[in-house]
Amino acid sequence: MMMMMGRGGANRVAVLVAKGLGSEVGAPNKWDCWVRGVYGGAVRNGSTLAVSENNNNKENVVKEEKEVMSYWGIKPSKINKEDGTEWKWNCFRPWETYKADVSIDLKKHHAPVTFLDKMAFWTVKILRYPTDLFFQRRYGCRAMMLETVAAVPGMVAGMLLHFKSLRRFEHSGGWIKALLEEAENERMHLMTFMEVAKPRWYERALVITVQGVFFNAYFLGYLISPKFAHRMVGYLEEEAIHSYTEFLKELDKGNIENVPAPAIALDYWQLPPESTLRDVVMVVRADEAHHRDVNHFASDIHYQGHELREAAAPIGYH
Repeated sequence: MMMMMGRGGANRVAVLVAKGLGSEVGAPNKWDCWVRGVYGGAVRNGSTLAVSENNNNKENVVKEEKEVMSYWGIKPSKINKEDGTEWKWNCFRPWETYKADVSIDLKKHHAPVTFLDKMAFWTVKILRYPTDLFFQRRYGCRAMMLETVAAVPGMVAGMLLHFKSLRRFEHSGGWIKALLEEAENERMHLMTFMEVAKPRWYERALVITVQGVFFNAYFLGYLISPKFAHRMVGYLEEEAIHSYTEFLKELDKGNIENVPAPAIALDYWQLPPESTLRDVVMVVRADEAHHRDVNHFASDIHYQGHELREAAAPIGYH
């Protein structure tokens, strides 16, 4: 019996060697016992073989991934700052940074005259009350919530203008780019304040709910009346200016710690290294004032009976 088993094992190894396999890896028998293969005189079992095969597979996958990257010719670009240090942000590039114009007039206000203006104005005022009640003087969290909403209109309007341009085979006058720039700028505000205030789980849940409702409501509102939609955003930005002004007051009183500015803010707004949270709030407020002007301007164009493409868009107007 032992001789038969020995012969069977020897025959199996012989077959493997004949196939060119035993000489490379050795082979276990059906009882997962040790068998001798021609592998430099060594002996290996089944578990060792499995590990070896897994490692080979991983190496092949890595090799294939490298080949795909090389095949398509796409390689991660390395960019350096003016001082020679490596640029560490993938979400924006050095040529997208700027110095905010903090000298902009913050007190401008469009007095509501028409029915649509009044409806837009009071819609924003009504939405402010639950926000004040929920956040009260937690302006860091309030800023995060505000930016999750403020980043929606530019994206929706830009998307709808994009489709309109495709349907009508006409240019947009630069307004698609201008509105998408606004949405991206608002999103960068959110990314900045995420470094300062961490939202609680229920605040994250609230963001999902509010964003879902506001996106659909603004989408329908823009389809029905672009002049109403842009006017409402103009008033929303006026409220944002007010909120950030209150934020600054709390910082000046010492009720909120004036921590150093996040690294992402230093690079995005080209702020000095010694900048603080107060400096960040200042430039964000200036951005909101520019968005106020852009959206009131867009609404005025519609009120005057024109389309946005007939007036050059304020691209790069931060």
